[in-house]
Amino acid sequence: MKRALIALSVLALAALGAPAKATLGTIDTVPAATLLVPYFEVDLAHPNGTNTLFSINNASATAILAHVVFWSDQSIPVLDFDVYLTGYDVQTISIRDILVNGNLPVTASAGQDPKDTISPKGPVSQDINFASCSGVLPYANPAVSAAFRAHLQAILQGNASPVNGQCYGSKKKDGVLRGYVTVDTINACNLFDPSTWATYFPFITFQNVLWGDWFIVNPDNNSASGDDTVNIEASTTAFVPGDHTFYGRYNGATAQDGREPLPTTWAARYVNGGGFDGGTDFLVWREGNASAAPYSCSLQGPASWYPLGSTQIVIFDEEEQPVTSASCPSGDPTCTTTIVIPNETQRIDVATDLLSPFDFGWAYLNLQHTKIIAAYGDDDAQSWVAVNMSAEGRYEVGYPGTALDNANAPISTIIPVQ
Repeated sequence: MKRALIALSVLALAALGAPAKATLGTIDTVPAATLLVPYFEVDLAHPNGTNTLFSINNASATAILAHVVFWSDQSIPVLDFDVYLTGYDVQTISIRDILVNGNLPVTASAGQDPKDTISPKGPVSQDINFASCSGVLPYANPAVSAAFRAHLQAILQGNASPVNGQCYGSKKKDGVLRGYVTVDTINACNLFDPSTWATYFPFITFQNVLWGDWFIVNPDNNSASGDDTVNIEASTTAFVPGDHTFYGRYNGATAQDGREPLPTTWAARYVNGGGFDGGTDFLVWREGNASAAPYSCSLQGPASWYPLGSTQIVIFDEEEQPVTSASCPSGDPTCTTTIVIPNETQRIDVATDLLSPFDFGWAYLNLQHTKIIAAYGDDDAQSWVAVNMSAEGRYEVGYPGTALDNANAPISTIIPVQ
């Protein structure tokens, strides 16, 4: 009996060592080489206000390195750091702790942690040495200086940087920091990011072992909502030059990154009444036309693409009655307002931003651009839509919208709404 149990245990561990795979081009909740946290918020004005948490998990017994990049809501990289994970490891990260307190995750590979006290490995986990991380990991906190934190806290709400006087994000200026996060498997500690592709590419790997989750929490309201990270698989053979890939706009559509593309078009449910009296927000991530860089604060966004256009947005009620921004009810003064989802990532209120005249229904969101993406020569931009519904100021639920295509097989028809 004992030998039989041991044999079964070995078989179970062998199964764990082979992460599930899915069809490339269909975003599934399976281990991947890149994770996307499509939106984050941190409320600076209230210490117990809104914060965003996310986790990085390793689905394999092999120890790995992950590279984390924080981006502004207008897709300018603002901070990056490395996280070491032993086999089957998990690291939870509070964005408030980084942007307010300056604390980065404290991890270290075997070479920087010979006593195995910083990143201890479990009995079935690998712990190896990444020599490139010597002198880098573990981070001595606060690892982000007070001056750089002041810079981040200014630019991530749309104020001018106290360092260079330039802008990096949408001009909300409301004390709430906004942006998104990417996480990639890498082979060595580094200080680069995907926007500098020639220097970053030698470091990325194609290990489909990452998975995670993310939560927007508000302790003041005793509320939280979350979802799985967007798990983006990689392949060295599935894509050829000219194909859309997740990082394709940074590498000239060469498909070097081998990351599967995201969808362009979505269906997403909304409820703005009944039990969900707090209404529905969509958290929308979008692919810009080109790489972005800090810009003059006299502009509203990067001159290379701002604002992002959309091909078609249609709001349906529960009796299939469609409304677009050009065909609102005749007495509605908002009919002269154009619907825009202008940034790389943002929170969109269905009632006020999408001008929905209905309390219940669904939205059709074709977020393909109205301008050509230079790298591809088409307008089939990637996107992600997460749905957030709230009630009574404290109850929330979050989940992804329904993808209707992907950027390599985009929807080309327009719904004939009069």
